[in-house]
Parts: sequence; structure tokens; C-alpha cells
Amino acid sequence: MTRTIGKPLKVAAVGLGWVTTHRHLPTLRENPHYQLIGVIDSQARVQTIAQQYNCTHLQQTDTLENIPWLDEVDAITIGTPPETHYSLIKTALQLGKHVLTEKPFAMTVAEGEELVTLAKTQGLTLGIVHNFQFASSTQRLLHDIKSGCFGKIKAIVAQQLSNPRRRLPAWYEQLPLGLFYDESPHFFYLVSKIAPGSLKLLQSDIFPSTLKQVTPAAINLQYQCDSTEFGTLPVSINMNFEAPISEWHLTVYGENYLGDIDIFRDIYIRLPNDGLHTTRTVIRTSAFATWQHWSQHFTSGIKHLRGTLRYGNDVVFSRFAEAAITGCELEDIGAINALSVLKMQHEAIGFHR
Repeated sequence: MTRTIGKPLKVAAVGLGWVTTHRHLPTLRENPHYQLIGVIDSQARVQTIAQQYNCTHLQQTDTLENIPWLDEVDAITIGTPPETHYSLIKTALQLGKHVLTEKPFAMTVAEGEELVTLAKTQGLTLGIVHNFQFASSTQRLLHDIKSGCFGKIKAIVAQQLSNPRRRLPAWYEQLPLGLFYDESPHFFYLVSKIAPGSLKLLQSDIFPSTLKQVTPAAINLQYQCDSTEFGTLPVSINMNFEAPISEWHLTVYGENYLGDIDIFRDIYIRLPNDGLHTTRTVIRTSAFATWQHWSQHFTSGIKHLRGTLRYGNDVVFSRFAEAAITGCELEDIGAINALSVLKMQHEAIGFHR
């Protein structure tokens, strides 16, 4: 169904955990193209959140079936654990609702392919919250790459350090390779977005947990990127789940510059080639790095403290609303994009086995 952009999308939020209450609902409230009319959750918190957001409807349940007021809804947002995504998405699409869901959107490639086909058959928009590609830091890096200032791209490295003591969902150990399955989509879509060509998996090394968990101690993935512009270059994704600190970074090595995205802080640092690595250039690198890091804390840091740093969720929700309302194609966060990421996840797991 094609609508005019002037009409807001009537939406119900399903699953009222951390990501929905801290990302989805605040972003929905700020976007004039949405009208939040209902919330759904299996816990009693649904009543409190419905009052907080002045929702017309609420439902305490873990399914979308037999909810009469869903007839008033155009779209569903899903922020439940990954194992529930497939059934909720399928039901929502069968009910004629557009869907915006958290990643990963399915547990198997077959499920993902089924949902892609169903959305297309129903003529509905299916979007996935692959948000960090729209964060300010990522956009600045992409701008610099496009401008050509990096020169020849030599390598791309994505690095995740995860402290097992940090705030984590209760359900992540139930997933294939635990936390890897929940968090790796971020690195797969970021690397796919930034890489200048197709990616071929060369090696997947998975090191067992030392904490007796399903989540491994570390996963190191090595890809070959074939680019018509830069030739063949190495791309690495290294994830350590037993680190003493939590840091997420993506680094691009170019002829002229090194560019680094600090994903958690939404900070982008660009450092010039240090040539002979003399005392002067070493000091210059330190000065540039520290100045860029701390100066950006006055923008990203303040937003983080205020709870208004959206990490690209604002762009995701805007794109989804436009696609659902006008019927235009959903770029970068559509079902086809998500299926590609899902295949990369299972390829990494299957390569090891």
C-alpha cells in the first residue's frame, strides 16, 4: 500500500527491553513520521512504558496473534531476543504490517530467505537495525574514503574487545556461539559497507571459552577483498570476548592516512602517514590523536551523557518510515542486506566446522 509522506506511520513496539526503551522508543518519539499507538511485551513493564509514552494500546503477551487493536497499526518494531525474531516477523508480515527489527533477523539462512520472499510477496517493507553505518563517525570515514584523500586503501581491520562483566542480555548464551551471533552483524555490515570490493573468507579461527561458556574466547576472521580500484587487500574481523576492557574499533589503512572509528564513543580519528617515524612525526601523531579524541567528546560525549546519542538509529528509522510510507526501496538496511550479513555469520561458523 502506497501512502503520502504527510501521513505518519502508526506503529506498535514489540519487546520492551533495553534496546527498545533506550533506542527505539526515544527515536520514534522524535520522528514526526511515526505515531506510536501501542506497546507489546510479555512482562508487566508494558503498563509503565505505555503510560510513559502515552500509548493508546498495550498488550502483555509474547505473540502478535489475537491482538484486536493491531488492525490500527501500519508497522511493527521488534526488540525481542534474536530467537523470537523469525516467528514475530513472519506473523507481522502475514498480518500485512511493515517490520523494522533488531539484528540478527533470523537464526538460519533458510529462515532469512523465507522472510525476504514473504516481504516481497506481501509488498511490505522489512528493515533491520544495522545502525552504526549511519553514525557520525562512520559517515565521516566514508566521506574521506570517497574523497580519495586516503589514497590507495591497503587494509581494513575491525576489532572488538568485550569485557564479559559489561552489561549484556540474559539470553545471549542461548545463541550459536553466544555473544558472537548477537553482535557480529555490526561488524559484518560495517566491513561490507567500507570494503571497496567483494569479500572472500580465507580463514576462521575460533578459540574456545576459558569461562565454560558457549561464547568463545575469541574469533579471528580473515578475508580477501578484491577491488577493481585498489587491487587485492586484506580485511580482518577480530573479536575477543574475554578482554579486560570493552572497545569496538574499525580501522582503514591508506597510503596517506589511517582512519579509525571508535564505535562506542562515535569518534572518528584520522592520522597522516608518519613517513620515517621520526621524533617529530611521532609527536605529531600523538597530538593529532589526542586532540581529535578529546575534542569530539564535547559533542558525542555530551550526547552520551544526556542519552541522546543515537548511533545512527535516527537515520535507520527515518529511512524505514520513508520506504514504508512511499513504497520506495529501503537502502542499506533492507532484507536483502540483512540476508547477506546472515550468510556471512553462518559462513564464519561453518568454515570453522
